[in-house]
Amino acid sequence: MATTKKTTKKAVEAVPLAEEKKPEPVPADILVEAKRKILFVASEAAPFIATGGLAEVVGSLSKALARNDRYDVRVILPLYQDVRKEYRKEFRFIGNIFVPLSWRNQYCGIFEYVKDNVTFYFVDNEYYFKRPGCYGYYDDGERFAFFCRSVMEILGFIGFYPDVMHCHDWQAALAALYLKTIYCFRPEYQFIRAVFTIHNIEYQGKYSLDILEDLFGISYHYQYLVEYDRCINLMKGAIECCEKFSTVSPTYAGEIKDPYYAHGLDAIVRRNEFKLCGILNGIDPDYYDPATDKALFANYTADDLAPKAVCKEELQRMLNLPVKPDTPIMAMISRLVSHKGLDLVQEVIEQALRQDMQFILLGTGDSAYENYFADLARRYPGKVVSVISFNSDLSRKIYSGADLFLMPSKSEPCGLSQMIASRYGTVAIVRETGGLRDSITPYGAGGNGFTFHDYNAYDMLYVINEALAVYKNKEEWAALVKKAMTTDFSWSKSAQSYEELYESVLK
Repeated sequence: MATTKKTTKKAVEAVPLAEEKKPEPVPADILVEAKRKILFVASEAAPFIATGGLAEVVGSLSKALARNDRYDVRVILPLYQDVRKEYRKEFRFIGNIFVPLSWRNQYCGIFEYVKDNVTFYFVDNEYYFKRPGCYGYYDDGERFAFFCRSVMEILGFIGFYPDVMHCHDWQAALAALYLKTIYCFRPEYQFIRAVFTIHNIEYQGKYSLDILEDLFGISYHYQYLVEYDRCINLMKGAIECCEKFSTVSPTYAGEIKDPYYAHGLDAIVRRNEFKLCGILNGIDPDYYDPATDKALFANYTADDLAPKAVCKEELQRMLNLPVKPDTPIMAMISRLVSHKGLDLVQEVIEQALRQDMQFILLGTGDSAYENYFADLARRYPGKVVSVISFNSDLSRKIYSGADLFLMPSKSEPCGLSQMIASRYGTVAIVRETGGLRDSITPYGAGGNGFTFHDYNAYDMLYVINEALAVYKNKEEWAALVKKAMTTDFSWSKSAQSYEELYESVLK
């Protein structure tokens, strides 16, 4: 035994110890953090197709995020008939697939276009989208169900599985529902996180429960996700399914917990409050720039306001108003619908017109309001002009040529018009609601505009009179105009807030 032990010891001592190998350093160019992949799902986006603020947000926010090299930003949209032709002719066809939707199997063409470092995909199906406009058809539910199901199928075709899928409004709500029901069992979809943004809670995507399987292709096992008030509510389903949901201003995020603003959905919002946040929209300061805007009669800056007087004079000539440089112009550019506060305007506008001022309205909407403002212009020639139309070029001329911009909304999730007007040096008068409250602060407190709190016509008239009084003091007015023009309404701060939101869902 002693010999054996001795031999074993020698054998062990005879084996040389292996040298510990140090790992070779990884080249610096490999140590690059993988980009976060963000996919926007929306029914419209500027500059391709736009009917309102949603398109502005999707177009501007995606562009702002793409400036950050840490993000690979892509957007999927329907290919409508009315997509602007100057862009459409540049689209690249990359292939087609067939999309299952309940018992249907529908053709889906895919077009690609890169702009401002953002990759846009367009879903082509002429049966659903070769029609004038974007919305308002009897089969909108089926059209946007096809669009959302197409989004889920396209991901495999383009080889892009996002970290965050950001869905906007009810038209894109089904993408979040499909992700968490039909597609959650597929490995490549399991790590996609869903964010849903409410741009206007009034439009929720309501349909009969009878068509859940037949139209949307969702099993009745998932009825509990979408059922609300005895019908399908697609916005409710997206709120339930997403990791986070947001609104387009902090104040509106608080307001939609209240039945007055929530259009019946307040109980769902309160139940999911732990997922809710509000991020104020911005505007593209390069697109809305009075120094370079070709639609203006003259270009100007906050440091050189003299040419703004030219814009005012030419606007008065164009609209057959008396050319009076010292007479303030108050303008409204709005959809003519009830929640824009037009009943307040109807109640007191004639009292305001007793003063030395001119009033310009541009917009279309409910026939009752169209008729009222057309009649107002007939009764006050030389003081009131009503242009009942949608005219982008004229809107720029009004933003630059007016002195005051009136926006007395009953509810306003965010609003962009008050920001655009301020950017052009036209001082905003707003009611303190939603994004109006978050973007315009009262002049008396050193702010950039005029505000009133209660939804009351005479409170509005009071601040109109206050604004007209300040206008008479040219030095004071010039300082206020400069303050409005230099307020930062860009997407830089808001984009950072969205980045933080995305990081929070990925953690």
